[in-house]
Amino acid sequence: MAITISYIIIAIYSIALLLIFFYSLAQLNLLVNYLTQKRKNQTAPKFNLLDPREIPFVTIQLPVYNEEYVMERLLENIAKIEYPKSKLEIQVLDDSTDDSVAVTSKRISELQETGLDIQHIRRTDRTGFKAGALKEGLNIAKGEFIAIFDADFMPSSDWLKKTVIYFKDPEIGVVQTRWGHLNRDYSTLTKIQAFALDAHFTLEQVGRNAKGHFINFNGTAGIWRKETILDAGNWEGDTLTEDLDLSYRAQLKNWKFKYLEDVETPAELPVVISAARSQQFRWNKGGAENFRKTVWSVISAKNIPFKTKFHGVMHLLNSSMFLCVFTVALLSIPMLYIKNMYGHLAWVFEATSFFILSTIILFICYWFTYKSVQGSSFDNFVDYIKLFFTFFSVALGFSLHNSIAVLEGHMGKRSEFVRTPKFNINNLTQSWKGNKYLAKKLSPNMILEFALMLYFLFGMYSAVPLNDFGLFPFHFMLFLGFSFVFFKSLTARA
Repeated sequence: MAITISYIIIAIYSIALLLIFFYSLAQLNLLVNYLTQKRKNQTAPKFNLLDPREIPFVTIQLPVYNEEYVMERLLENIAKIEYPKSKLEIQVLDDSTDDSVAVTSKRISELQETGLDIQHIRRTDRTGFKAGALKEGLNIAKGEFIAIFDADFMPSSDWLKKTVIYFKDPEIGVVQTRWGHLNRDYSTLTKIQAFALDAHFTLEQVGRNAKGHFINFNGTAGIWRKETILDAGNWEGDTLTEDLDLSYRAQLKNWKFKYLEDVETPAELPVVISAARSQQFRWNKGGAENFRKTVWSVISAKNIPFKTKFHGVMHLLNSSMFLCVFTVALLSIPMLYIKNMYGHLAWVFEATSFFILSTIILFICYWFTYKSVQGSSFDNFVDYIKLFFTFFSVALGFSLHNSIAVLEGHMGKRSEFVRTPKFNINNLTQSWKGNKYLAKKLSPNMILEFALMLYFLFGMYSAVPLNDFGLFPFHFMLFLGFSFVFFKSLTARA
């Protein structure tokens, strides 16, 4: 019986490692695409905004919900957008239920008096959440192109001039820009979030877009062609990542996406771990929901090549990698004892050592994305090494939380769209305490995270009597990651 259980554990462990290895190979391929693309000097047809006949009408949509701390900043910033007023409309899609509504309404009235075409659009209910608000605004939008910004984003005044010009190509349905980070250096939590997002917005977006593979509109800091949204079936609120859903439906309809790495749109990162938890849960569950909803359409599509299908499936499986990582982590301690008990199975452990290769590949990929933003000096490389292993440890600490999100997404369990609270905090002299939108309840997962912290402490201890330290670094990182997530959640400090 014991040997049968051991074989089952080995099989599950090996499959999870293999999936992680395939994911790392896909990332390596994206790195090759990224580096190749960086050497190209591409030209594209562009609108001439100096010619009044070529200036398109643009609607800016600002979907907001209870954003008291950032609404004034948002409206002030959007009002500075440099674009002909006769060709610009702004929709504030306000689903708020708190006191921010009155303040927002007053500021919008003041902006209207300056001649700005800005409307305060309110709904009687939040059906479809953000997707529902965007859809309702689209029904009355005057613009041929729809720019979307979440409440914490601060586009530069010339943002439209840098982006809308690419729609002269009639095949382009979306132009997406790279996210910047207003508070990158606020804390360890913000640094690792910025680190992960930079990898997505350099390696993944450029790497996929360079070869015509599917990318995604990131929910904000981008522009849609209105015709593309309608042709793809409009916004739908049946997943928690409506942006990924519509992106795939549009690309399956042969619309092209244009990604602009050089255009940065700064935004605020969550500064407290409860906010990061809700954001991570929504993104990872939404990714799994979209895999369930869309993967067969990608696989069976006759209008896209095999390599695009492969990267599309891997893209939709991104969040599911947390489930693989958590599985490997959980089974790594039983595997340690199996190796000690059954000497004839030693070859299995040698075969699965390619997990180290997966880590090396990701280390290389992330270095290229890090240096593209931070620079490639020796000091930056040393900082990168520290940040990579900090990021890796904390990502492992989030693996339980994110795996639960992924499982719910794959099983089709519906849940409410929980917004990420904004803070308008950029430096350490400011405090987030007293923010009325913060979750007051501790995550029920914390008990399990505490147990896992002790579990991987036991894994480290096990290396001593077994005289096998091969997995000790892995267990040490897991211990640190779950300790970080547990204690930061317990103390509510970011």
